[in-house]
Amino acid sequence: MAIDYSDLELAFDFASSGYEFEHASWINKESGEIYYISDASDDVLPDDCDESEAYIEIPGKRGFGLGKPLAIEFAQINLPDNINHVYSIFQSRGAYSRFKDLLDDKEMLEKWYEFEQESTKAKIIEWCNENGIEIG
Repeated sequence: MAIDYSDLELAFDFASSGYEFEHASWINKESGEIYYISDASDDVLPDDCDESEAYIEIPGKRGFGLGKPLAIEFAQINLPDNINHVYSIFQSRGAYSRFKDLLDDKEMLEKWYEFEQESTKAKIIEWCNENGIEIG
């Protein structure tokens, strides 16, 4: 069964939101049904989830390495003269806000958003291919 990419992207975004382990998304590879699990809700996975290989958790940004490593990669490619500054930004809390401020100052914010979106799509597609999930 082919899964619509936009549905996978929504599940990825949900799994990436909030604190680590606060939200999770699971997919049934056979039916294409996506389950959204959150600390703030009473939603649960189907009873046969532990017994069936049809269910797989959809990773978030951390699981795909799309957080700090992606920002560093972008800076190495597009802001090589500022790479030490970017490393220092990611040494404390609030890094993404400061990183985006730097990108805005360098007029690179839109380029970052495009890079992030393309990288995310590539990782989701790669993950689907590795896990036998057909995208429609």
